[in-house]
Amino acid sequence: MRYRVSNIPLWLDEDDALLVRRAAERLGVSAASLSDVLVVRRSLDARKKGHPRWLVNLEVSLEGTLRGTPADVAPAPTPEPSAGPVRRPAAVPVILGAGPAGLFCAWGLLERGVPSIVVDRGKTVSPRRRDVAELMRAGALDPESNMNFGEGGAGAYTDGKLGTRIHHPAVRKVVELFARFGGVTRILAEGKPHVGSDLLPGAISAMREELERGGCEFVWGARAVDLEVAGGAFRGLRLADGRTIDSDRLVLAPGNSARELFELFARRGWPVEAKPFAVGFRAEHPQPLIDRIQYGMERRHPKLPPADYKLADNPRVAGEPRGVFSFCMCPGGVVVPTPTEPEMQCTNGMSNSHRSSPLANAGIVVAVSPGDFAAEGFEGPLAGLEWQRKWERAAFVLGGGGYRAPAQRLSAYLAGVPGAPPGRTSYRPGVTPADLSTLYPSAVRDALRAGLRSFERRMRGFVTDEALLIGVETRTSAPCRIVRGEDHQSPGIRGLYPAGEGAGYAGGIVSSAVDGLRVAEAICAELGPA
Repeated sequence: MRYRVSNIPLWLDEDDALLVRRAAERLGVSAASLSDVLVVRRSLDARKKGHPRWLVNLEVSLEGTLRGTPADVAPAPTPEPSAGPVRRPAAVPVILGAGPAGLFCAWGLLERGVPSIVVDRGKTVSPRRRDVAELMRAGALDPESNMNFGEGGAGAYTDGKLGTRIHHPAVRKVVELFARFGGVTRILAEGKPHVGSDLLPGAISAMREELERGGCEFVWGARAVDLEVAGGAFRGLRLADGRTIDSDRLVLAPGNSARELFELFARRGWPVEAKPFAVGFRAEHPQPLIDRIQYGMERRHPKLPPADYKLADNPRVAGEPRGVFSFCMCPGGVVVPTPTEPEMQCTNGMSNSHRSSPLANAGIVVAVSPGDFAAEGFEGPLAGLEWQRKWERAAFVLGGGGYRAPAQRLSAYLAGVPGAPPGRTSYRPGVTPADLSTLYPSAVRDALRAGLRSFERRMRGFVTDEALLIGVETRTSAPCRIVRGEDHQSPGIRGLYPAGEGAGYAGGIVSSAVDGLRVAEAICAELGPA
């Protein structure tokens, strides 16, 4: 029998060889009776300040059977059998968007014998990298090739964190594929798997090349402008250069910044709706400060990674609870510009595989909903999108242009005073001293300040003159949802499959990839066995 033994403690200075002995003690057997030992998860437990330790999950093979059911022991999960090939469709399916949802949908289809055509408005990672560098160096935005558009989508240049809150059998498959194509087997056992912004583009390209070898076609620099629909069914994808790609199936996986597609659906009366998301600022701290808060006196231990944090609160604002939380925390990372439209400013964070920056950053954001949009006169399916644009324009003006970010010391923002000019920051093209209290409605500002006070109570030292708030964080998720039914198709348009974060059905790399695989499975179920 093979078993999984969970939460085996290991202090930082202890040798990994102790894991087998402790697993045997948990199972009530001798260490010699265990074989094929595999570490499947290693996570850091830093809840007791000054005394961090590893919690390790092992899988082991055991000669004989167990007596009783020890705590934290269960039969090891067995991999699901691979599904067989399906019937070839009459027309090659088209996938719009080469981000995680689109790439993994193409992978799921190809595994069942169905190649696809993947269309993206941006470029492959190598030329795209130059456009991203030009934005950061000179504040020059290419609306078709940037941090959001191109091979790998927004995730390719923004960190590569593979943690997720969803529980789905395909999560493991996604992590294994990233480990394979990125050559980063360490993430298979990491409690918070992280590829790194330096390695993820290569993993994405290697996956795309494998798809091409299997018969998939990729079309780059091709912005979609319309869908051909006849008799209530999808018939073709019309591109900005005048071409139309004919097909009877389109997987719509455009990413959360494909604003023209949201506008197209609203204009055509196709099913799209406003949805909640979250907005705020990037908070940037010195990494040693976060280490000191989280690790205490052990913060300089050589085996400890740069510390992270995850914070959330629900303060009452105007008598109603309002969610405030940290988002996309990047230990040892940098803050980066993520606009896709001229004269609109927004940010995100990323970190390389070694997390070597002396600074840490995270989005500190507040939940907003259609009620907030309506309070400022924005209604209908595009209400959240126009509300986003309003504050991105305001942030661009406050930053002084050139995609410089408006910034303020965190303690000054909380106190409601201008404060000293911003100190050290990783953000390029640079920051401009600004009063961030001019951004967002009062309900959002009040919630943000209440949340920051709560975070300070939980992490003493979080609110400090050494920390900056950098504006603005607005694209935590899509502001619209392209409606789909239980069959994963858009109501009223047969053959149209909204997928991933941009369509409103995921949030992050892994959940988007899993949703792409689910859509591929839905298509294969329709096609039936070969």
